Amino acid sequence: MTAYIIRRLLLLPILLFGVTAMIFGMLQFLSPVERSALYVRDIPKNENVVEGIIRRYGFDQPMYVQYWRWLVGFQVADDEFRPGILQGNFGWSRVGTQPVIDLIKVRFPATLELALWSVFPIIGIGLWLGVQAAVHHNGWFDQAARVFSIVGTSFPTFVFGLLVLMIFYANLQWFPPGRVSDWVNQEIFSGSFRQITSLITVDALLNGRFDIFVDAIKHLVLPILTLSYINWATFLRVTRSSMLETLRQEYVTTARAKGLRESDVVNKHARPNALIPITTLAGFQVVGLLGGVVITETVFTYPGIGSAAAAAASQLDVVTTLGFALFNGFVLILANLMVDVIYGFIDPRVRIS
Repeated sequence: MTAYIIRRLLLLPILLFGVTAMIFGMLQFLSPVERSALYVRDIPKNENVVEGIIRRYGFDQPMYVQYWRWLVGFQVADDEFRPGILQGNFGWSRVGTQPVIDLIKVRFPATLELALWSVFPIIGIGLWLGVQAAVHHNGWFDQAARVFSIVGTSFPTFVFGLLVLMIFYANLQWFPPGRVSDWVNQEIFSGSFRQITSLITVDALLNGRFDIFVDAIKHLVLPILTLSYINWATFLRVTRSSMLETLRQEYVTTARAKGLRESDVVNKHARPNALIPITTLAGFQVVGLLGGVVITETVFTYPGIGSAAAAAASQLDVVTTLGFALFNGFVLILANLMVDVIYGFIDPRVRIS
């Protein structure tokens, strides 16, 4: 197992190089003036000043020199060092009026909180639906699950989000959009509320403020429901297909011939062996959640990574948009490593392949 993990770790530098090279290549489509947003806040209009910036920051240098400077930073003058992306310099965000890395730090806790509360119902209920559909193959539950899956995969996310928003907020006034209510914001920034993790639900419990916890959960219900419904359909189809294939294997037939209970056959023999394709899907679903679910966060005015990236793209803030893309690439690489390691635990054959 150790050798398997080391082999995967040795691939990390290659993958990181590929992601950074791709993002840097996209930056080359911008003019040197636009790329100066990586190092200066306000792009000047005076041509002489612009030419000075281009020479100062090396935008007229060969591409490999620019890539190295962008990656590790460079010395501009004796008393000025410009850090690279490895030091967290993703450029200046016009939309957030702050460095891109600071915008990510501000927005990521909200996205992380939404992801943590969403991942368990998405994976847990999705797996249960898929297993039950396979076990009751061609039964009424399986037929209903097929209809549910088709509707879920064909239902646009923004339409479903607007629908639940209209029902549960506009009509019933149960679950409002946003992250928290105005009075909670005032409490959080009043100084008496300790922000320990920046996750409001967790911090509310740590501060003994159950009223703030309830308010934060009420704001999370509709985004979680929207993300879950769309993802349940995908998990259902993949789990059902994998379980049906596993249930037809000879070792399952042998287990039944030995007189084992059907629940033991399904839970102890079939389901563990059907988890490998589902593990891949679950890993990428978590990556999507951590990278920011653009449509869901935008519909519910949830202040996470996704809504910030959408705002940057709509205002043609290319540096910020590519900064978010770079961040998502890093998250994807780490998640892929975690999925590979989980593979090794689930199926020992993977370790020696």
